[in-house]
Amino acid sequence: MDIVWIALGAGVGAFAIWLTVVLVRRFRVTDDAAFWDGIAEKYAKQPVANPEAFDAKIAITKSHMRPTDVLLDIGCGTGSLVLRLAHSAAEVHGLDISSEMTRIANGKAQAQEIDNVRFHTGPFDDTFDAFAPESLDGICAYSILHLVDDRSAALAQIFKLLKPGGFFISSTVCLGESWVPYGPLIGVMRLIGKAPMVQIFDKQTLEDEIRESGFVDISQPDVGAKGEIAFIVARKPQ
Repeated sequence: MDIVWIALGAGVGAFAIWLTVVLVRRFRVTDDAAFWDGIAEKYAKQPVANPEAFDAKIAITKSHMRPTDVLLDIGCGTGSLVLRLAHSAAEVHGLDISSEMTRIANGKAQAQEIDNVRFHTGPFDDTFDAFAPESLDGICAYSILHLVDDRSAALAQIFKLLKPGGFFISSTVCLGESWVPYGPLIGVMRLIGKAPMVQIFDKQTLEDEIRESGFVDISQPDVGAKGEIAFIVARKPQ
């Protein structure tokens, strides 16, 4: 009987995945920039989900920074991380695909009278040309690597932009660590405009990809985050 239920469950799961693929191909899904534009104001008002873990991540990030550094935060949202790091670097730049997010970030910077930050709007792909190769001392990617279309290309571009010895710090939701069938669920939510595109993978896959991109001294410090969060510190070789 257990085997029958297992087979039935597998069949239902397979059907759900098939149906999601068909629906996503048949109908137009939400554009990611439009999705983030639409929730920007609400997003800006939400408190950090785990402030202790966020503080621990920032402390580790700052420990790799110098006052002369130029940093880039990819997927900066409304600028919370950029503004927290601003006093520890010469310049901190934020990039986000949402113009509403960067508009709010600029307003926060002005309100806090922080003048060594700059926010850029657009995707992180080969059209992003604000920096020359090997010109950045550090790059942060908090809550973004599971949202990019081509993670390998993004990691290669991060590697290219960093100076030799530069650091790369990421915090990523790895839904592959969970038994929940997130793929079909997210697909349906995208159809009704309630979710962005999300890639599903586990922590080890992400660490392996970072290593394959050329990074060294890779570690996953414990910051007290939830089990599906991969907080990874890495460095470009000298």
